[in-house]
Amino acid sequence: MSRLRRIALRVPDGEAEPVRARLLELSPNGFEEVEVAGGSVELAVYASSEGATEMLAKLPGATVEPVVEGWEDAWRDFHRPVVAGGLWLGPPWRTPPDPAQAVVIDPGRAFGTGAHPTTRLCLQWLRATVTPHASVLDYGCGSGILAIAAAKLGAGDVAGTDIDPQALDAAADNARANGTAVAFAAPDAIRGGTFDLVVANILTNPLRMLAPALAARVRPGGRLALAGLLDAQAPLAADAYARWFTIAPWRSADGWTLLAGVRTPDASS
Repeated sequence: MSRLRRIALRVPDGEAEPVRARLLELSPNGFEEVEVAGGSVELAVYASSEGATEMLAKLPGATVEPVVEGWEDAWRDFHRPVVAGGLWLGPPWRTPPDPAQAVVIDPGRAFGTGAHPTTRLCLQWLRATVTPHASVLDYGCGSGILAIAAAKLGAGDVAGTDIDPQALDAAADNARANGTAVAFAAPDAIRGGTFDLVVANILTNPLRMLAPALAARVRPGGRLALAGLLDAQAPLAADAYARWFTIAPWRSADGWTLLAGVRTPDASS
């Protein structure tokens, strides 16, 4: 039996928008939307990793169904390459035009393929910000796409961290597949000290709670990027970081905003 699972939620059409946003936050590959009787819609995503399935199945009202054998090829066709931050991003069964400017990611093992606007914004920020040999921390790394991209863009000491052990394993495999040297570890095991650049593409509430921890990881004068924020949520996140950073919206796309900040030299720890 296929390991691919379809996780679906059925909601009234008028209440679908926050569910769409939540699914896009949790599954950046996108979702399937089907109209059903009674003025409702069914929103569904597909996952093949146990960790992703378990996380999505916790959503209220979610149903989980196995996808029958033979759908794997159709699922693969769904994952098409994208270009963001000057990098080609695609699954291993696609051939990049220039491997040196490509990030190959297995989409079935952890969140993050480059398709979601928040990931694209982070990649654009990395392209504009990474300098040769800069140190970079990808906090909440998922598939490792941002850390791998930073290494491809010329960063030196690159690290990634996530609370999901399966994501760390997938990220490490993806880094090896891309020929990049990135150190992935749990938050309490990542190497000590500060970084030139820290990027975190998570969710609004975790970002707010993590403000002291992330601030402590950015060197004075270093830069921070925060994503996973709907436009209306950006001011709340900015307020949480104003103690340590000069921070403001950097760019928006499709209703999502990336905040960028510079660590003030005299900020209290």
